[in-house]
Amino acid sequence: MTAFKSDFLNILQERGFIHQCSDFEGLDALAAKGEAIAYVGYDCTARSLHIGNYLTMMMLHWLQQSGNKPITLMGGGTTMVGDPSGKDETRAMRTVAEIEANKESIRGVFAKVLRYGEGKSDAIMLDNAEWLTKLNWIEMLRDVGRHFSVNRMLTMDSVRLRLEREQEMSFIEFNYMVCQAYDFVELAKRTGCRLQMGGSDQWGNIIMGVDLGRRMGTHQLFALTTPLLTTASGAKMGKTAQGAVWLNADQFSPYDFWQYWRNTEDADVGKFLKLFTTLPIAEIKKLEALGGSEINEAKKVLATEATALLHGRDAANEAAETARRTFEEGALAESLPTVEIPRGELDAGLGVLNAFVKAGLVASNGEARRQIKGGGLRVNDAPITDEKMALSTGNLTPEGVIKLSFGKKKHVLIKPA
Repeated sequence: MTAFKSDFLNILQERGFIHQCSDFEGLDALAAKGEAIAYVGYDCTARSLHIGNYLTMMMLHWLQQSGNKPITLMGGGTTMVGDPSGKDETRAMRTVAEIEANKESIRGVFAKVLRYGEGKSDAIMLDNAEWLTKLNWIEMLRDVGRHFSVNRMLTMDSVRLRLEREQEMSFIEFNYMVCQAYDFVELAKRTGCRLQMGGSDQWGNIIMGVDLGRRMGTHQLFALTTPLLTTASGAKMGKTAQGAVWLNADQFSPYDFWQYWRNTEDADVGKFLKLFTTLPIAEIKKLEALGGSEINEAKKVLATEATALLHGRDAANEAAETARRTFEEGALAESLPTVEIPRGELDAGLGVLNAFVKAGLVASNGEARRQIKGGGLRVNDAPITDEKMALSTGNLTPEGVIKLSFGKKKHVLIKPA
């Protein structure tokens, strides 16, 4: 393990954030003086960011905690183009109104982990639509485009992998890396920004920005990426039966967020405590050393601390208490996730397979059938044996709900509307 001069790189290394860096020595010297102004870009493709974005938000958090300045860049302009990284087909084109709505929905989450203001290390938020939408096409080609080699662009993973799989790439997507590189240069000029951070899949795009800055006469720029987020079993992290792990509470409740971390694989507990909580390393080492059934206590700490950071301590404690009552006491906790179903559907008889899909506990009727055969699905704590079972108002508990369970840890309440 390298001993850095700066707290920033030491923290990131110790917690497992570092994958690649364009110049460790130069960046270390800059961060040690508190002069590392860094940004991460966030496109507005959905109403909420997801767990992968949370990783780079935590990088910005530790940057700020070490006395340096973070920039959150909203991709109002780049979202109009669409990032081809990791995709086999062109992203859906979004209207300006959709992008603006997504941007407004996303904005609030950053203040959970960053401090915004006018101070030297206070975070600022900018939007690349401010400069990208005002560019003149011919001037862009002459002043910026001439610095790009198509030969080199074709070697970048975002392009190369798409072409190797013989999937079409549109001209607009091919220009995404030009826009991202130009963002870096623009931020360097406007704010003195020196560093761009991102996931490992963004390395090529970020390096393009470093090179463009050199060619266009900015100060030296730096690139730093974090590893691809995977579980110990090799699965890509951040997916559930309900879909993505969103950061907005209205799309993925604090209880679901808590439960997501509680279900972490044993081998991942220490890794995720380092990446997604602010607990001291010494405390994390004690927790990850727990063995046997005691590791479950470490998972509860992970779930509570990660949820508290994003949704607040009260919401985290409520989620933990809901889980305790549900699993340890068998109680029907009011704060379990609830899905409303029109009463008419229950009066007519709601197929149990359909009910579990509507509740988001399984992805399809076929998955529900497989889980029933394995004894994994329950209604009001009773195992389902008949896949043709229909739920009705007769299944309502005294509390006026129907409790659906997948395994021991996933529960949703069905409530007639």
